[in-house]
Amino acid sequence: MRLARFAAIALVLLFISSAAAGADSDGRIYGKLTTVDGDIFEGMIRWDKNEGSWVDFLNGNKELSDRKSSSHRKYRERRKKIKIFGILLGYTDSNSFYSNRSQSGIRMGHIETLEVLDDNTVLLTLKSGKTLELESGSTDIGTGNREIVIEDAQEGEIGFDWDDLDRIDFMQAPSGLNSIFGERLYGTVTTRRDDEFTGWIAWDIDESFTSDIIDGKEKHRNRKIKFGKIASIERHSSDSSVILMKNGSEFRLRGTNDVDRSNRGIIVTDMALGEVNIGWNDFERLDLKKPAKNYSYDQFDCGTYIEGTVFTSDGEEYTGRIRWDSDEEYTWEYIDGDYHDIDMDIEFSNIAEIEKSGSRSSIVTLWDGRSFRLRGSNDVDDDNKGIFIEMENGDDSEIYWDDFEKVTFKKR
Repeated sequence: MRLARFAAIALVLLFISSAAAGADSDGRIYGKLTTVDGDIFEGMIRWDKNEGSWVDFLNGNKELSDRKSSSHRKYRERRKKIKIFGILLGYTDSNSFYSNRSQSGIRMGHIETLEVLDDNTVLLTLKSGKTLELESGSTDIGTGNREIVIEDAQEGEIGFDWDDLDRIDFMQAPSGLNSIFGERLYGTVTTRRDDEFTGWIAWDIDESFTSDIIDGKEKHRNRKIKFGKIASIERHSSDSSVILMKNGSEFRLRGTNDVDRSNRGIIVTDMALGEVNIGWNDFERLDLKKPAKNYSYDQFDCGTYIEGTVFTSDGEEYTGRIRWDSDEEYTWEYIDGDYHDIDMDIEFSNIAEIEKSGSRSSIVTLWDGRSFRLRGSNDVDDDNKGIFIEMENGDDSEIYWDDFEKVTFKKR
């Protein structure tokens, strides 16, 4: 009887262990990597240290579309309203300089293949069949990349420099794989203004997994602690942090960029928002926990064209396909700006409405009800390069920022 009970318990534990192992690979980036020498490796991928899940963004710069827009000239004439006592008297025109490239990014789960074109450029083929060329605008792409690590089933952990890569074919990971890096970090960051952001975490833009180390000095001792043992991290001052362990112990660390003002930022990746980067001066506390779910490769469909209705200050409405700021036209693209000194990239698929708030900011409302007033970017202020609408009757319209009031987006 005891033997049978022991066997049943062992079977349950084995099932739990197997389920946990399978869940570990479910949301992880996985693919087949081909080197410039023709060697092929396959496994879970850690990209540039802080991307390891399909929800993470590959960031770079893209060339502006050449579709029907005067804004693609280096200099573009902009209209400014002339008003006295609220009465429109006319417009004044001025020339503004615009680059032919813009900041862009896409979640890794939308990519089918990545081909290296040169030292700083990749060609992405998306699941939709569309192609996208991105240049280095961060360490994600180009020779500044901080290493791509693949966990090959035959060869083990292998690190690749940018010059080693020819292409990567992405795919769903087989179930039941265990990662040498452990689980992807997930938790809730509270800011000093009491804003909360929950999602996948990259600490100091480097540490993203439970096996990664946070280090610092405790009194006169050097400490190295795996994130998997940590329950929370709280800012103690500009020069130190309080670490609360899962076993209940607590201590204060100082003296490294993991725990003081030289920290490069805490990135939170949220499927219902996008990505935020919180600097040390705004950080208050991180509470680590397990995610409610992981997102598998098969759950990313590459989105659609941005569609909605644009309203002008004169009461006109234009409904159709939208190209925002002259360059964002797909729901996987994002709008960027500054919120309470926090850098935010909000994915268009998550946005219900954008409403102008003066000349220098906009209120962005998400489908889940959250709203953020963004500033400091031409996506949300009067440096916007134009809102273009392709209507169902085939007509195209361009709305200047001075005339723009708000836009409501079509939900997928």
